[in-house]
Amino acid sequence: MPVSRRIAARDGLALHALEWAGDEARTPLLLLPGICRTAWDFALLAERHAGKRRVVALDYMGHGDSARAPDVSRYRPERAAGDVLDACAALHLPRAVVVGTSFGGIMAMVLSILRPRLLRAAVLNDIGPRIDPRGLALVGGFAGHDPGFPGLDEAVAYLRTVMPRLPLPDEEAWHRFAALTYKPGADGLLHPRWDTRIQRAMEAGGGPPDLGPAFRGLRPIPAMLVWGEASEFLAAETVREMVREKPDLELVTLPGAGHAPTLEEPGVAAPLDRFLDRIP
Repeated sequence: MPVSRRIAARDGLALHALEWAGDEARTPLLLLPGICRTAWDFALLAERHAGKRRVVALDYMGHGDSARAPDVSRYRPERAAGDVLDACAALHLPRAVVVGTSFGGIMAMVLSILRPRLLRAAVLNDIGPRIDPRGLALVGGFAGHDPGFPGLDEAVAYLRTVMPRLPLPDEEAWHRFAALTYKPGADGLLHPRWDTRIQRAMEAGGGPPDLGPAFRGLRPIPAMLVWGEASEFLAAETVREMVREKPDLELVTLPGAGHAPTLEEPGVAAPLDRFLDRIP
């Protein structure tokens, strides 16, 4: 089991991370989840690599066990990037192999510009320098919604509706995903594991940013792209542009999958683990 770490961001608000011990001589893994997701999403991946190297998974501000901010502007993406850097300083991560799902992949690209020496290698999970508007519409409606489900069955039914292409193999996997998405509140109902005000912060940010320069920051390092072929966030043309821009980019495609692969799919986990194991 991981150790729970609570650290202070530069404004004093508490950030939470999960840490698995491992060989300190190897570059640690830094696992950055998607928006509306938490560090626990990476538990199975972390357990596969724990012992071989140190593994740290982060909860962004307003997510999981990190603090809820009094001011909604605290959830702007640029503040999240600062939080990641604060967490790296507090947890003594001068260099890391970053695995980022969706928003976490955006953070990885941004960090390649803000702190180039931090990234030893990067894995982008279903995200690239251009974000498909369909994905923004999907997450926008979802992020601000607190349905208050009476149980996991109702949560699963809802998630199947809003994320029909999520590549989960069976009912057990859907229930696990729902349990990672919602938690019981004081009223006995299931509520989101994130502050739903993040939707307002996303809307205040305007349209999707141009992340082309940030993606080019990954040119000098080993990088892998995991792509759900039916992704609502990452269009095929963007993937082709990424491969042209970085010819050594390792591409793993999950046919028929939407946003975002869990990184536990057999067609993803094996090549991902081989990629990570090659990094000293």
